Amino acid sequence: MAGKTLHVLNDVSFAVEARSTLAIVGPSGSGKTTLLGLSAGLDRSSAGSVELNNIPLGELDEDARAEIRNRYVGFIFQNFQLLPTLTALENVMVPMELRGERHVRTRAKGLLEQVGLSDRLHHYPVQLSGGEQQRVSLARAFANQPRILFADEPTGNLDAETSERITGLLFELNRQAGTTLILVTHNTELAARTQRIIRLAGGRIVADETN
Repeated sequence: MAGKTLHVLNDVSFAVEARSTLAIVGPSGSGKTTLLGLSAGLDRSSAGSVELNNIPLGELDEDARAEIRNRYVGFIFQNFQLLPTLTALENVMVPMELRGERHVRTRAKGLLEQVGLSDRLHHYPVQLSGGEQQRVSLARAFANQPRILFADEPTGNLDAETSERITGLLFELNRQAGTTLILVTHNTELAARTQRIIRLAGGRIVADETN
């Protein structure tokens, strides 16, 4: 029997201003992570169009989309996604090395100092707490000086106190860098710190509010 087509998102349309902050919220299964993946060029939509930094993504192949992401986008994930065989310093250096940048060690050290990890440079992820791993991923996300930062449940695996610290660092680094921030979260306190909240339900936008 032929498989049934699953429509995850329907009639979703929005634009995000440069340097603004946006939270995408909604119940599990509402399409939040799918919307983030499409917006970031990680996935390709079956209909409609997506522009990232004013670049249409629909006609680009995966290599071209990866190049766009590497040039303009930073990511923070719930499960950190650090490379386990690299130290904190090396994890932050990787994006810069892939771009062929110079003085990457000095810049990586500076970013890790900004997130309070100057004494953890040579620790591997397994030697770091969850909060420390997320601080490494924060430093890594800003390593390429992204125009747009996508964060998928950045405090989802952290306790309340650690979540508050990570949230403060995220917004402070974002303010300093002038980056556009788009985050998916179940955390209402985190969402409330953004300038705008889009609420999804059943794959549709049910509210678009300015804080």
